[in-house]
Amino acid sequence: MLNFKHINTLKPFDWLLIGGIIFVNFLYAILEQELDAIGSLAAVSGVVCVVLVARGNIFNYLFGIINVSLYAWISFKAGLYGDAALNALYYFPMQFIGWYSWIGRRREEESVTIVARRLRVKERASLALFSIVITVLVAVALHYFKDPQPLKDSATTVLSIIAMFLMVRRFMEQWVLWVIVNLISVTMWIIALSNGESHAALMILMWIFYLANSLNGWVTWLKLSQNTQKENLQL
Repeated sequence: MLNFKHINTLKPFDWLLIGGIIFVNFLYAILEQELDAIGSLAAVSGVVCVVLVARGNIFNYLFGIINVSLYAWISFKAGLYGDAALNALYYFPMQFIGWYSWIGRRREEESVTIVARRLRVKERASLALFSIVITVLVAVALHYFKDPQPLKDSATTVLSIIAMFLMVRRFMEQWVLWVIVNLISVTMWIIALSNGESHAALMILMWIFYLANSLNGWVTWLKLSQNTQKENLQL
């Protein structure tokens, strides 16, 4: 049976992000005089999930299950088929794989925080080239299937797949990709909002909070991976 200590690893900025996304969802509901329950739950659970990821907290996967399930449905309705497939067929099962992977890579037996790692320089270069080539190929395929935003949808899909893999493997470089994905996603949902897509406004807010958290996660995991390198040198 698993036992965890010090479950709350969140800092003031993390609580600010969580409180902020809850507040803007309430504000949006008041202004629109209608509660978008699905969009709100997707947004809040998503922000909680990524905030916990930024802290290397294994409980992110519990909130991730809720978020990716709802976001897959929302993306499908918006015609963003790449994002829909990504969440339903990849993100969802990866929540369970990630939990299993992280559970054995924690700093201590009862800790909720994992040990972070870094890629080598050659690995980073190979990763960048691979990401560009696959993004272009997927964009061509999505254009063939009449995706309304093929290049943006391809970039978010491909880079998210790679970033999620790096996340499960505990590599710091995931955050570089998450920053790019979040910037593209904000743009993509702004376009969807201009086309009258429901839930789009809340998705824009969610991705803006994701972007802020990804920058915070980048800084946090730099420190976590530095600590791991120092510990390895001392062994």
